[in-house]
Amino acid sequence: MNLYLRSLRPVQLRLIAAIGRLGKLRLAADACGMTVPAASRMLTEIEVKLGVALFERDARGMKPTASGKVLGHHALKVVHNIDQMAHDFAAHHEGTAGSVRIGAVTGAALAAVIPAILQLKRKAPLLKVSLDVSSSSRLMWGLERGEYDFAVSRLERGANAGDFDVSPARDEEVLLMVHRRHELARRDHLLLAEIADHPWTMQEHGAPIRHAIEIAFREEGVDLPLNLIETASVVAIMALLRDSNVIAAVTQEVADLLLKPPFSADLVLLKTHNSIVIEPYHILRPRDRSLSAGAEQMLALVKTLLEREKVTNSDKWFGDEIN
Repeated sequence: MNLYLRSLRPVQLRLIAAIGRLGKLRLAADACGMTVPAASRMLTEIEVKLGVALFERDARGMKPTASGKVLGHHALKVVHNIDQMAHDFAAHHEGTAGSVRIGAVTGAALAAVIPAILQLKRKAPLLKVSLDVSSSSRLMWGLERGEYDFAVSRLERGANAGDFDVSPARDEEVLLMVHRRHELARRDHLLLAEIADHPWTMQEHGAPIRHAIEIAFREEGVDLPLNLIETASVVAIMALLRDSNVIAAVTQEVADLLLKPPFSADLVLLKTHNSIVIEPYHILRPRDRSLSAGAEQMLALVKTLLEREKVTNSDKWFGDEIN
């Protein structure tokens, strides 16, 4: 008997579970995709092999015996596990479950990665997503050690570009933000020499924004501000802008976050004479690692959103030139 029980096929267990749940052979056969005669023969075969009746038949239907209750209880659990296995496998294959690990610089996270996460999670709520927003150097370090499926980052100097599939993402521009009460808030065509003596906050030395600002000051022949608070934290920058007259160096995406609804902070951008351009960031995917279906879908969404953002900005710049 034990040997036979261990060899019961899923379809047999599914039938026993269905009869116990529905109480009628016809309904159970329909649920299992079988004809009534085929279901009857299968049940009879099981009972003969076990030497016990699993169900009592009467005019109202079928009621499990004591043995039927034991077998039906376990059959129901086995069937549930099989169904869950099929669901989980399909979800993994289709990218609607599993996990995705992403690294991104702040601008990329705001522009494309977070919107992509929200869009995919609406379709696949069980997909576990991990997002690390950090500096390019930290992201490259993590990417090389397998912490991320892919990253949206700048390619650090000295990194072996051949280790990655590199997809161009977008350029960035440094914007200078102040509180609306700042004395420079209403000035136009500001030169860096006019604003260098004010308090500033920017990223530490070596960060892309800081590097771009250093180049801009050097090109205008001006020394870098001495009254400086170094931080890359958006929360810290917001607090400094709220409570002081600092000039904050931010990216377009951070500016959009703070200036547009629902936040609409009491901040403005300085109108500088020259633009300050940062080196572009890229989508970096290790060549030696395959991605899960969920990660592939996330990567495709990020690429689409970044491309859409690039086209939108191109149209905006072109329109500005015409006007």
